Amino acid sequence: MLKMAVLLSGSGRTLDNFHERIQAGSLAAEIQVVISNVQGVLGLQKAEKYGYPAFHAAGNETINDILQNYEIDIICLAGYLKLYSPPPALSRGVINIHPALIPSFCGDGFYGHHVHSAVKKRGCTLSGCTVHFADENYDEGPIILQKSVELDYGDDIDTIAAKVFAIECEAFPEAINRVNERGIDFFWKRVGK
Repeated sequence: MLKMAVLLSGSGRTLDNFHERIQAGSLAAEIQVVISNVQGVLGLQKAEKYGYPAFHAAGNETINDILQNYEIDIICLAGYLKLYSPPPALSRGVINIHPALIPSFCGDGFYGHHVHSAVKKRGCTLSGCTVHFADENYDEGPIILQKSVELDYGDDIDTIAAKVFAIECEAFPEAINRVNERGIDFFWKRVGK
């Protein structure tokens, strides 16, 4: 079972998903701490309600100072909207979810509705999400798992976002379970990093 920290910037919908699946026994992880770079967000309130230690920390240094107080195997970026630099001991243990099929619609500036707008503008009939390890560049770490969803010609940006988020709720926990089963190094060695 993986001990994880959750970093978020907003409402905590992915935290809700993690918590529900941990309670149901379908996610092989334990949340040790939740940290947000934005003060007072709903995600921190939810963390407190669930009984997780919850902190606001504006930058990497403060986040990493907090993490020193917990035993952590992985750090999950759950709607965390900044580039995060982990402590050296966890440099290969940061997992992110991206709302598109990498290498499409990814990199600096591609997050949330920016991604879905680009997908709509391009006329894609398929989108999805990618769960991957994070490194020092946006969306370039080893891929753990990808899931796709079909889009209809008439789907607007909000509909695309809803379809992708629904598949994210399956993919992120499944990816964490795969990391628990295979280990972190398996995924980094797969791509020769």
